[in-house]
Amino acid sequence: MGSKDLIAAARGMRKSKLVKLAVLGTAASVAAVVSSAAPRRGGFDAEIARHAQTMLDEGRKIFRYDTFGSEAFWGEALQLHKAIAGEKNGGVGPGVSPKTALAVGLKVDADALPNALKKQLAAGKVNLDDPATTIALLKLNAVVGVTAFADGNGAVKSIGIQCAFCHSTVDNSFAPGIGERLDGWANRDLNVGAIVSLAPNLQPFTDLLGVDAATVKKVLATWGPGRFDAELDKDGKALRPDGKQAGTLIPPAFGLAGVNLHTWTGFGSVPYWNAYVGATEMHGSGTFFDARLGDKDQYPVAAKSGAWNTRGSPDKLTAKLAALHFYQLSIPAPQAPPGSYDHAAFERGKALFDGTAKCATCHVPPLFTEPGNNLHAPAEIGVDSFQADRSPTHMYRTAPLAGLWTHQKGGFYHDGRFATLLDVVNHYDSLLDLKLSDAQKKDLIEYLKGI
Repeated sequence: MGSKDLIAAARGMRKSKLVKLAVLGTAASVAAVVSSAAPRRGGFDAEIARHAQTMLDEGRKIFRYDTFGSEAFWGEALQLHKAIAGEKNGGVGPGVSPKTALAVGLKVDADALPNALKKQLAAGKVNLDDPATTIALLKLNAVVGVTAFADGNGAVKSIGIQCAFCHSTVDNSFAPGIGERLDGWANRDLNVGAIVSLAPNLQPFTDLLGVDAATVKKVLATWGPGRFDAELDKDGKALRPDGKQAGTLIPPAFGLAGVNLHTWTGFGSVPYWNAYVGATEMHGSGTFFDARLGDKDQYPVAAKSGAWNTRGSPDKLTAKLAALHFYQLSIPAPQAPPGSYDHAAFERGKALFDGTAKCATCHVPPLFTEPGNNLHAPAEIGVDSFQADRSPTHMYRTAPLAGLWTHQKGGFYHDGRFATLLDVVNHYDSLLDLKLSDAQKKDLIEYLKGI
């Protein structure tokens, strides 16, 4: 290689280094810009993070333990605590033993039990037939969704309920009905009607509905496990026109992030229903307003009682709605347990769900309801309009399907009219003239079980 070639090569090397240096310099500049634009650990971003954690913690506490002052109704008015305690413990009647409480669907939070008590329970050394044991569990705040209030002598003087009463259960990890909390899961074992009918004083209901106590108890007995009628105290419709019960299944309170309207007939959002239930169903002291429910023709009971414009004083509810809402939106739909469905059939069912079976038209993944105004006329889904007409919307909401496996007990649709998933699939197969084969129906069911 000659001198000219060496000089040219050297110049080429210097040029290459300069290009590399320029590229590195540009990269460093870009990195500096990106770094300056990235979210900082301090400032308002940190404030958002702190606020989110506070809302989550407060919302969980409210969901699990806040009565909103409902003890004034369940305890002081209905005197339900006296029926639970029984005559031997300063109450009335035989009392409610832990066995009876578990039989009507009440659950026990194992984490609230002292280790010594757990050992005694495991060894069978705790009398589960004694109402005094129920009182002891209440004082430990171990009964999910129920809080007892004691007087200065330690006797229970009142009782209140929380959101978790209907919308939490336990995993049965310690014993049937006893385990770790599962917030947001619908308690389809809970027999609300049977529990309320125990109250020594049903006058608040007889006065409201204009009937005698025997009639109130008859209506309460129609609901059965996992059902509640949240419109009875608004429209007074205790039974369907065909004579069947008018209650609806307790819905889950998980997987609601991104979902617009809540409950079966969708006449409000999640915070709407929290206010509605907290102030008018739990009978807490709070504010709830909806002029639609003041219509004396559709809601004669609410129009007369003024429930459409409830103004509890002091308001123990409104300030808690934001954190409660935040917590509920944080509860994910639980994943189906391994082995609870056939994976190969699940994949085939998914293709059917998204295509031939037309399910995804309304149950849009991953929300499994429509983004937006997720309501349909009764005729669109092929059912009668009774429950829809109890709503200001006169329609039914497209129910989110994620976590469906957790609430199969009691049937499907708002009133459990379809006993099995096959019944649901057959209904839509007929309504939409899908002409699905038996094998396709089975695959679709496996998908529904797994989402």
